Amino acid sequence: MGKRHYWTVLAGMVSGIGLSISPVLAAPPEPLPAGMLDWQAWGEDVPPDALCRGRYVMPEYRLPPGDVPAQVRAVSDTASYGADGETILGGEVILRRNDSQLEAPQVRVNAERDRAFASGPLALRDQGLLVRGDDAEVSLESDAAQVDTAHYVVHDHRLRGDAQRLQRLEDGRYRLTEASFTTCEPGDDLWRLVSNDIVLDRESGFGTARHARLEVSRVPVFYWPWVRFPIDDRRQTGFLWPALGLSSDSFDYAQPYYLNLAPNYDATITPRWLTEHGLLLGGEFRYLFPSDAGTFEGAFLSSDKGGSDRDPDVSSRRFEGEDRWYVDYQHVGRFSPRLRYNLRYGSASDGRYFDDFGRSFGERETNNLLRLARLDYRGSLWQLEARAQGFQKLEEPLLDRNKPFYRLPSLTANARWRQDNGFYQQWRSNATYFWRDVDETRVPLRESAVGGRLHLSPAVGWRAEPSWGFLEPRVEMLHTAYELDYGERQTDFDTTPSRTVPVSTVDAGLIFERELDIRGEGYLQTLEPRLNYAYVPTRDQSEFPDFDTDERAFSWNQLWSPYRFTGSDRVGDLNRLSYAATTRFLEDDTGRQRFSLGVGQAVFFDDRTIDIAGDPDTLPPERNFERFYQATRERSPVVTRLDWQVTDRWSTRYEWLYDDDLSRTERSSVGLRYRDPRGHVLNLGYRWELQGFDPSGDAEDRLGFNREDYDVSFAYRLNPRVDMIGRFLYDNTNDRALDQLAGVQWNDCCYGVQLVWREWIEDNDTANTIEDDFTDRGIFLRFVFKGLGGVGQGADTYFEEAIPGYRATAF
Repeated sequence: MGKRHYWTVLAGMVSGIGLSISPVLAAPPEPLPAGMLDWQAWGEDVPPDALCRGRYVMPEYRLPPGDVPAQVRAVSDTASYGADGETILGGEVILRRNDSQLEAPQVRVNAERDRAFASGPLALRDQGLLVRGDDAEVSLESDAAQVDTAHYVVHDHRLRGDAQRLQRLEDGRYRLTEASFTTCEPGDDLWRLVSNDIVLDRESGFGTARHARLEVSRVPVFYWPWVRFPIDDRRQTGFLWPALGLSSDSFDYAQPYYLNLAPNYDATITPRWLTEHGLLLGGEFRYLFPSDAGTFEGAFLSSDKGGSDRDPDVSSRRFEGEDRWYVDYQHVGRFSPRLRYNLRYGSASDGRYFDDFGRSFGERETNNLLRLARLDYRGSLWQLEARAQGFQKLEEPLLDRNKPFYRLPSLTANARWRQDNGFYQQWRSNATYFWRDVDETRVPLRESAVGGRLHLSPAVGWRAEPSWGFLEPRVEMLHTAYELDYGERQTDFDTTPSRTVPVSTVDAGLIFERELDIRGEGYLQTLEPRLNYAYVPTRDQSEFPDFDTDERAFSWNQLWSPYRFTGSDRVGDLNRLSYAATTRFLEDDTGRQRFSLGVGQAVFFDDRTIDIAGDPDTLPPERNFERFYQATRERSPVVTRLDWQVTDRWSTRYEWLYDDDLSRTERSSVGLRYRDPRGHVLNLGYRWELQGFDPSGDAEDRLGFNREDYDVSFAYRLNPRVDMIGRFLYDNTNDRALDQLAGVQWNDCCYGVQLVWREWIEDNDTANTIEDDFTDRGIFLRFVFKGLGGVGQGADTYFEEAIPGYRATAF
């Protein structure tokens, strides 16, 4: 379970006027120079990834420990006795008891030999701790001590500070009066916490402070009557830093409170006030066990105010006065190494919930919430799965015909056998009951059916794979049977349709090799011609439902696949021969592929009559040229694919699908990538796609225009402290910028800053038109005070997705 670092706050912040209250006027002494705080600058031995300009190094003890922990050892230049029987040590005095060591020019030990009084300047050391001061009183029988005008360093956690008085209590805690605390290196006071009363508990790993103020460059910015903070990596209960949002007509304030309930489970409660909607109460609960883990999160808002727009017909006012909420539960676990299960349930009050409350700077759109219960067995022979699955589609309004199907349940059993002579057998099977909550009279007749589907796909094949090539004939039998229910609809459709389709393929290839010497480097070049024949006969599927099927777009992989559809409701007819040739260059020393070029095409011997409608006797109408052409064309586009690792840092990838009959490009993409071990990243991309090339998805999700995009993104690490990032995605077809991003990240020894600006186009869930698109923009600002916490919301995940190859620096 991840660790959280933060301060605990038991009261809100006040304005600068509140800082004038007398308890807040704590005035710690001025800090000492770095040389007196065990600070060592790196010099010429600086690590390449160092953020700080040096480090704290605790020197060796100057005296060996006693024979027993309670024994006190001492050395001094002079020694004398006072009138009351005390011992006075002078010159260079060193006392050591267990792990504590006191160094001072003069030490007076009382007659009872249980206390020592030191005059400074002095140094008091403990394991990983240094305290310097003017005067001190030290117990010789316990860990108690008191130092006036103290300056302290905790080496391992890079903490330092100053106090008018520091006390080491008998229980091992430290109490500081009129004190400061920071993780900044000596000489740097970018931020510090100042308090009248600080208590550090190294055993429990946290500290507390009363009447504390946060200073940035010695300017007070926050005040807490009481605050609790970590001094090591252990998690602590308390308030996290708030998240703030502000626009011209709204204010958004979220105040998380973290509960460290146990080592293996915790919770976060987040009240959130949105001026245009009201009070939203959110929360998250996490747990972790040896074989199970899960999270539960959700939020609730009572009686939504309806937003800031005065127009009662806008979508944001649609839920005025209604309760808004969402829940999302995830659990994964295992009964044994081979038997695993997972659960997921998500639900929202309405399809606009995440548009109104969940949209953040870098968040991808939340299109649906999954509901799932799955049991999964992976044996050496059989793979078994049982699942119940569905999801809530987040659209507002959500039409009946767009509601998804639930699988209640879905049972899968797969196995594979292989013999030494190259023969193999495969068994794949699935039985699923599909259901959805719709008014069947409000959807097209074909889409009104619910019911069960049994799909069996046994296969036999033989694969010979000598070093010079391969040969694999294979026959698969696809049998699908339904038991359908159309409810109150009157239909002549068969309610128990079935279909059996053989799928025959022969895949063969040769491998030719030769040694090459290119500029003194040894390579192995291959030439790999390949043929693939696939035959799938036509079967009438016009009365079959469409539960989970979609059409595939053509690609390099489709040259070798006999399946034109995903899912099991459609089996596309096919009589096709694919041919291609690939050449590769492999390094002799490492075997790494440096260059690959493949060119291939398919020849169709029959028209493809089966489309998503399943009618074997009807081709698409000729007026729909693209669909008619795709069904009747005699040759596929020529597919060219290139991968080239130019150097260890530069690489390129190219794909081109060219229709040699109509002399046009159907899809093309090229990318140039640069990866530097120091963290530099550059991506240059170009993509062209013909309108209608990809037939998958709903009609509103398919492009209604030719796509031509340019994509440039980069990340440049000036040094270990500074990252610069940017992205520009341009839609050349419509002459507009789809996404623009520019930012800088500063990661210093004791603080971090992210500042990013982004502007992007939202397609309003209709990619086939740009008429309803709108522009969104935002500025992302995040401060992190290391060892203290941060202000602002992280967007590192989005940055890494938008800029491939970039890895955000962890603060």
